[in-house]
Amino acid sequence: MIQAMPSVPTVNFKDPDYYFNRELSWLAFNQRVLHEGLDDRTPLLERLKFLAIFCSNLDEFFMVRVAGLKQQVEANVTKLTADGRTPSQQLKEISKSLRPLVYQQNQVFEYVLKEKLTEEGIFLNDYVDLSQEERHYLHRFYDDHIFPVLTPLAVDPSHPFPYISNLSLNLGVVVRDPDTDEELFARVKVPPTLPRFVALPEDVCQPDPNKPWIWTGVPLEQVIAHNLASLFPGMIIQECHLFRVTRNADIAVEEDEADDLLLAIEEELRKRRVGKSAVRLEINASTPKNIRDRLMTDLGLEEIDVYDIDGLLGLKDLFFFLSLPAPHLKDEPWASVIPPRLKNVYELVDGDENGRVQQEGVDIFSLIRQGDILVHHPYQSFSASVQQFITQAAYDPHVLTIKMTLYRTSGDSPIVNALIAAAENGKQVAVLVELKARFDEENNINWARKLEQYGVHVVYGLVGLKTHTKTVLVVRQEGPDIRRYVHIGTGNYNPKTAKLYTDLGLITCRPELGNDLTNLFNFLTGYSRQKDYQKLLVAPVNMRERMVAMIEREADHCLNGGTGRIVAKMNSLVDTQIIRALYAASQAGVQIDLIVRGICCLRPGVENVSENIRVISVIGRLLEHSRIFYFHNGGEEEIYIGSADWMSRNLTRRVEAVVPVEQLDLKQELQSILGILLADNRQAWELQPDGTYVQRRPASPEQSQSAQAIFTAQAIAESTEDPEIR
Repeated sequence: MIQAMPSVPTVNFKDPDYYFNRELSWLAFNQRVLHEGLDDRTPLLERLKFLAIFCSNLDEFFMVRVAGLKQQVEANVTKLTADGRTPSQQLKEISKSLRPLVYQQNQVFEYVLKEKLTEEGIFLNDYVDLSQEERHYLHRFYDDHIFPVLTPLAVDPSHPFPYISNLSLNLGVVVRDPDTDEELFARVKVPPTLPRFVALPEDVCQPDPNKPWIWTGVPLEQVIAHNLASLFPGMIIQECHLFRVTRNADIAVEEDEADDLLLAIEEELRKRRVGKSAVRLEINASTPKNIRDRLMTDLGLEEIDVYDIDGLLGLKDLFFFLSLPAPHLKDEPWASVIPPRLKNVYELVDGDENGRVQQEGVDIFSLIRQGDILVHHPYQSFSASVQQFITQAAYDPHVLTIKMTLYRTSGDSPIVNALIAAAENGKQVAVLVELKARFDEENNINWARKLEQYGVHVVYGLVGLKTHTKTVLVVRQEGPDIRRYVHIGTGNYNPKTAKLYTDLGLITCRPELGNDLTNLFNFLTGYSRQKDYQKLLVAPVNMRERMVAMIEREADHCLNGGTGRIVAKMNSLVDTQIIRALYAASQAGVQIDLIVRGICCLRPGVENVSENIRVISVIGRLLEHSRIFYFHNGGEEEIYIGSADWMSRNLTRRVEAVVPVEQLDLKQELQSILGILLADNRQAWELQPDGTYVQRRPASPEQSQSAQAIFTAQAIAESTEDPEIR
């Protein structure tokens, strides 16, 4: 009997109902970040950290995304997004969705977390609640350390409204002249050069010896507000109100017209520091209408741009409390391990597991020649793997050339120091430093200049493209032959974020990958227009085309009586071509699991469209940053890792690289990672068809094991009734 092929419903995939809005999806992601601060299972100081991250994320969202939408409104842009919204509609819905979250953040801090901090001996006091002795101390501290830094700025016909810098805290002060009875307005900036929280010494605040005591203090702005008389002698202080301004901080460079990209970026950075138009005003909820209206008028803002805050402004400064000596209120510390394949590179000193040094005569290159090495940070040490690979290459007398891309790195980067050492050792070193890495532009300019000073060949990127790929190429002379060693990863070459972000990297000497990376670097540094790569998927050259083809291949397997399975992990899913291919694959019967940490514009669970697609987001202690793409391919499984998300910017406007992992044990390791994430029932959120996210709850061990095995080839085979496939 001939089995009928499944029919595929005819659906218009351009229908806006099949897409979530990018900006609103991002807000939903930030809401999940906020939830970690609300969740009493999270250690107390870590809860403050998540509130700070929520605030910091919002700052960048307004500086870039909201600022861009406002520019579109000003330019009368009416083009609809894939979900059918205009820029103006998006701004209104952002405001509507965000206000309850901001309110929730401040309520939990002011009325829950501050009380819990007090119970643990951390006292963030209000100035009005201080004792007389504590006020006297702060008055002296103000005179000695704060007053000399302050600059009151009058606002009147001869003093126009002063420029308010981006993300600055400010006091709007109303004073009355006793001679004329005239009310005057002035602005006092809270100095960002001083600590946000002023500590009180133990001998002044006299803590109760029967209660825990770690730290006590007050916000800096309250110290200023209660000592304003010295700034306005002879005047009567009527009132003062705190406010905070966010400005457009995105950089726009006309690269085609820039003779020197580095100088052009520097000029734009100067403009960013001065700032562009204001996009948000945060203000204390108690601020009277006349002050509120004045600030809105002078800043050129409307009511939709104003956010009332009931409590402390600028909660991103809560990061400060992570520095307090209170380990019992933080996540338990843990140390990365050395990848098993690399343990032979090191030996123990005095039996101390943390005191490993490199063994004489053992080099990392001989281990790479034995087989590919997959590294998983921060569970496995970045310094003992990727950093060690680059450092050994810098000092190895047989290494001829090192080429790499730098998108973001740390302020005291051992990677940069290794590259400098390599150049000093006579090796040819070429580095592409991406100057357009948002909010790291200045740091990257400094690194570029430092590298150039030591003879490193520095390239600043490509016109019209941002180089986001994470790649290293090491060329080594081995007897009469030349061998190329490569690292291709999902994360930045930054030893600090490598302890906080989950990322993957492949270290290998496979000739075809060495050849591909050579061609890629020729594209980055020269005039190559390489179109064909043996193994790599490279954006904007062939990545989208290949990804869509692999999705369609899974659909073909289903339509031809087989099975299809896709599991993909990424930061964001926005690209409409990819989404439409996934919809078509779902219609054909392909089982699809997507692990999307942030933005997801795909709507899962829609009948006849995406009922075979499931989406989860995992938010927790570590930032899930790695990208993994698994395709069942009729049992000939393929799995990839790399730097690219399924976003239009990654596939069209960035240089990205995704590499196939072909060694069997490493493929199994990646499948295990995906299985663990799919089984998560503590920090995973399931995206619903209506756009809401529902957090999973702990399940039985049997349920967890079942979920972990859900995507394996064996599970697929056992789920079908076809004995031939089994």
